[in-house]
Amino acid sequence: MPEMEAEVYGKRKGINPFDVTKVWSHKDYPLVEVGVMELNENPENYFAEIEQSAFSPANVVPGLGFSPDKMLQGRIFAYHDAHLYRIGANYQHLAVNRPIVPVSNTQRDGSMRFDGNAGGSVNYEPNSKGTPKEAPQFSELPLRISGDAARYDRHDGDDPYTQAGDLFRLMPADAQDRLTTNIAKKMSGVTEPVKQKMLVHFYKADPRYGEGIAKKLGMSMKQAA
Repeated sequence: MPEMEAEVYGKRKGINPFDVTKVWSHKDYPLVEVGVMELNENPENYFAEIEQSAFSPANVVPGLGFSPDKMLQGRIFAYHDAHLYRIGANYQHLAVNRPIVPVSNTQRDGSMRFDGNAGGSVNYEPNSKGTPKEAPQFSELPLRISGDAARYDRHDGDDPYTQAGDLFRLMPADAQDRLTTNIAKKMSGVTEPVKQKMLVHFYKADPRYGEGIAKKLGMSMKQAA
């Protein structure tokens, strides 16, 4: 949602889009189907088709923008940077990575360039040849953000419990039982004060969540209160 006003958005929906510990509710923001990825054959050569494959969230079709999610913004840069070291500067020209429909771009040179390297055409602008030219219609949409970009502690009123409780309540009874059993096993070796503090957090997410773990630890919520 590249045109959203981050501050207003957060107040309206109770979600800080810069907080990577939260998920965006599908109820408020339903998924939009954009296509189908079909896997219709197995690789013939593992190295060529698996080891050299390169995926990146920066690869989007025109019309899609990037949200201000911090993890996404970091990955837009980091995936490409990792591919440069792992595969090489021209990894996007490898058969497993290049698009089915040829794409005209100004990418030139680099190690292991294995085609005509665009011949004698220019790859800078402005130039006296007339091409290439900037295509502003494909520019990233502006992201309007108010306030200062800095490091902050969690804001007053931040709610770390609702989403955790919603997820627990979405689970069927058998999944809830497995979850509380696994958590209780992991907590069994910690000290009593830590158990008590953690049970309070689970209880705030959902009373049955906290009580289920407490019971399997041989404790009660009264001990954690």
